[in-house]
Amino acid sequence: TRHRRDTRMTVPLRFGYKASAEQFGPAELLDYAIQAEEAGFDSVFISDHLQPWLHDGGHAPASVPWLGALGAKTSRVLIGTSVLTPTFRYNPTVVAQDFATLGVMYPGRVILGVGTGEALNEANLGITWPDPPERFQRLKEAIGLIRRLWSEDRVNFDGTYYTARNITIYDKLPEPVPIYIGAAGPAATRLAGRIADGFITTSGKKRELYTDTLLPALHEGLEKAGRPADAIDTLMEIKVSLDETIEAAKEKTRFWAPLALTPEEKMGIDDPIEMQRLGEALPIERAASRFIVSDDPDEHVERIGWYIGLGFRHLVFHDPGHDQGAFLRMYGEEILPRLRAKYT
Repeated sequence: TRHRRDTRMTVPLRFGYKASAEQFGPAELLDYAIQAEEAGFDSVFISDHLQPWLHDGGHAPASVPWLGALGAKTSRVLIGTSVLTPTFRYNPTVVAQDFATLGVMYPGRVILGVGTGEALNEANLGITWPDPPERFQRLKEAIGLIRRLWSEDRVNFDGTYYTARNITIYDKLPEPVPIYIGAAGPAATRLAGRIADGFITTSGKKRELYTDTLLPALHEGLEKAGRPADAIDTLMEIKVSLDETIEAAKEKTRFWAPLALTPEEKMGIDDPIEMQRLGEALPIERAASRFIVSDDPDEHVERIGWYIGLGFRHLVFHDPGHDQGAFLRMYGEEILPRLRAKYT
């Protein structure tokens, strides 16, 4: 398609590391993220959860202070959230202040990735968990308020969901922090095309979701806003498991079995103990289904290349294993050079 050809010509190919906050404590995770920069990754993204997928062995460090520490310990990588919900746990005004501070401290390196949220992270606060259309409208309004707070000296805002009175963000950004929208459905994807600096989605779902739903929705949003195809970063969080045998690569995915639950199976679940129970009931084949599972680096590169061929130019790799140091070394030495040689 024209979009794919233009994107490949004009948008650089970047490779990121997904710092798995659900699996590792903050200090250990910080060490791995520092290693990612040393191994040649271009970005580090952290998930933002109040509660992890698993109660036993799970972690949920706060993303914003962790990003502050990561920025201080690195010098080159882009850093950001994948994704934070600026509508329930966080008031959008506080998110604007937090990321203005990060943006002032680490100019040109900070990305705010946002999404509509899930019950596991928000519903336990005593709120009534709304249906997707309201969550979408809240996200859209929150993004508008955040951008006004970054660009205007004094903001008064009366929205449907949020109110701001005489608010100033005093630490002024040298440049706006890019806002990426995470989406798995057409409405939020169209919104990303219309107003966002980046679009985030995840791998391992049916091919038709990307080819027939998400990418057409993204293009529709871009066209509606009169934006060119290369106006937005296209970020794919790719779940990968490479080991010496297929069996070992599959086994590494077991910790992340809840990711294989369907939206219907996990709808409204707000307890990590229950999420863990559902994940543990899945067979290993299903737990591994969201991942590129392989014992062959060349096959691995080829399957990653399918997403590049679709037009995704920012690939953030999530490895499920407990030895992240080994993963980072292997990717830095074996996979990233092959990808750069083949696709750039």
